[in-house]
Amino acid sequence: MIFNFMKNHADIYPVENMAKILEVSRSGYYKYINHKETFTSRRNKELTQKIKEISKESRYIYGSPRIHAVLKKQEEQCSLKRVAKLMKIHGIQSKIRKKWKASKNIHKNATSIAPNLLKQNFKVDEANTVWVMDITYVATQEGWLYVSTVLDLYSRKIVGLSMGNNSDTHLVLQSLSQAITHRNPSKNIILHSDQGTQYTSDAYQRYALMHGFRLSMSAKGNCYDNAAMETFFHTLKVEHVFFCKYLTKEEAKLSIFEYVEIFYNRQRLHSSLNYMSPVEFELSHQRIALQNSTSRVKLALPAIEVKENLIPRI
Repeated sequence: MIFNFMKNHADIYPVENMAKILEVSRSGYYKYINHKETFTSRRNKELTQKIKEISKESRYIYGSPRIHAVLKKQEEQCSLKRVAKLMKIHGIQSKIRKKWKASKNIHKNATSIAPNLLKQNFKVDEANTVWVMDITYVATQEGWLYVSTVLDLYSRKIVGLSMGNNSDTHLVLQSLSQAITHRNPSKNIILHSDQGTQYTSDAYQRYALMHGFRLSMSAKGNCYDNAAMETFFHTLKVEHVFFCKYLTKEEAKLSIFEYVEIFYNRQRLHSSLNYMSPVEFELSHQRIALQNSTSRVKLALPAIEVKENLIPRI
């Protein structure tokens, strides 16, 4: 800082006098002003600027692993350790700090409990094979807003979303109906939930069975049986909701819808999806499937032999 001050005032005061008053050596000053920036220093500045931009675009929720994944997609050659070090030096960090624990409302007298078909197997190879459902709540100055979601385990994409004033069967059916409309799935999808009263109701079970779903439910009080859905709600709250103060329920609805549809489904990188967003993950696998299908068709086509005597003469 002293040498920088001397450099900025060298045209006003003699260097010798400033060095004497500020108690620094002239040789140190001249070494400072003649110093050339190294490649490593220049590279670190470039990476730091990109890290800041990525952090801002991620709404300040990405830590070093996800920021490193974005840099790799941008074909930047740098290690995770280097990214973490630069973030620490420049005070760049994820805004996520709060912990959140889910609370379950289990119907103790439920008589329509489906078996647990999922059995904590959260790895799915195809879309529209297993959907999981749950409800959470968000505080506003008008009271609680209840949020019902449907998640496709294959890509972790939220395919159904509904919000309302009551945590009831109607809310659940709205989100399920939306998922059916968006995905137009075939029958025999496993539809997994907890044992909440909404999911053990006659209306919900009739509607699900009418559309060909195979119902599955977690064990009573076991949140690990629906861990993928719990993880989404944790992500929603610690990355977004906890940083918002909603005056009205309508404001909360718009905010949550924007986060889910614009950011979570289309932009947010998921470590479980090899650092792709759900939409990107599904599109990439669709392209691979199409390429494989095209290759099989080409291999299956018979070779056509052209006989010379069948070629018409002009």
